[in-house]
Amino acid sequence: MHLASVASVLPQRVRSLVPEVSAFALIGAANSVLYFVIFNLTMTMGAVKATILANVITVALAYVAHRYWTYRSRQKTQASREAVLFVGFNLAGTLIQSGVVGVAKYGFGLSETTDRLWLNVATMIGIGLGMVFRFWAYRTLVFRPHPADHAQPASAMEVLAEAYEEESEFQQLTAPLEVEMTIKQRTSADEEATSNRR
Repeated sequence: MHLASVASVLPQRVRSLVPEVSAFALIGAANSVLYFVIFNLTMTMGAVKATILANVITVALAYVAHRYWTYRSRQKTQASREAVLFVGFNLAGTLIQSGVVGVAKYGFGLSETTDRLWLNVATMIGIGLGMVFRFWAYRTLVFRPHPADHAQPASAMEVLAEAYEEESEFQQLTAPLEVEMTIKQRTSADEEATSNRR
C-alpha cells in the first residue's frame, strides 16, 4: 500500500497535521542529536546539570526554528507573550526530562562514570515525554492559530454541515471494521447453529 493511499483514508484534520508534525519531528531530531552531544560532553559536571545546560542551548535554537519554520504562518503580533510562553513550557519540559534523569540517578543509584548507557536511556525517555508535552503546548498555547484560520461556524447550517463532515469522516474510517465485525458475527452464529444441530 502506498503512503498516498494511506494518507487519503485519514480524516482531513489528521492530514492537515502532517506538515506540522513533520517539521516538529525534524527540529526535534536535530535538537536531540545536539542535546546528546552537549549532555555527554558535560556529564562529568553532573547528569542533572548537564541536562539543564543542554536544554537551555537547544531551547533557544528550537524557538527560532519553530517560529520561523514550523509555525511561520501563524500570527506574530504578540512576540513577547509567545517567547515567554515558549520558555515557560520548555522549563516544564526540562523539569520532565531532568526528573526522569534524576529518578534514574538518585532513585536507581546510577553513576555518571559507570552507568553512562543507562543515563542516556533515561535521557531518551525524558526527551520523548518532554516532546509530547511540548508539541501539545506549542500548537495549542504558544503559536496559536490566527482566529481567521479557525473561525467558529456562524449559522446553524454551518454547524450541521461541519458535524455531518466529521460524521462521514468517522464512518469512512470505521466502515472496514464494521464489515469485519459483521462477518465475524455471522461466522460465529453459523458455527453456533452448526454445533446446535449436532
